[in-house]
Amino acid sequence: MRQGELRWRCRRGMRELDLPLQRYLEQTFESTDLSMQAAFVRLLDETDDALWRYLYGDVSPKDPALAELLRVIRRTAASHY
Repeated sequence: MRQGELRWRCRRGMRELDLPLQRYLEQTFESTDLSMQAAFVRLLDETDDALWRYLYGDVSPKDPALAELLRVIRRTAASHY
């Protein structure tokens, strides 16, 4: 999947979701292995409600790769505040 398409898919219409996803894509995505890149694509398939709960709630995805990816996304987002 091309970077431009991923960038478009990171746009969720909620700044609280857009920013962490876009920061991860711009700063970390290219340097990760293919399995983590595939996990990011799967994460973008999730609903906005699920993404919100994963990033800000107390819900963790059952998929261990998504759980690890979300930890990285939270760290990336936290480093900007």
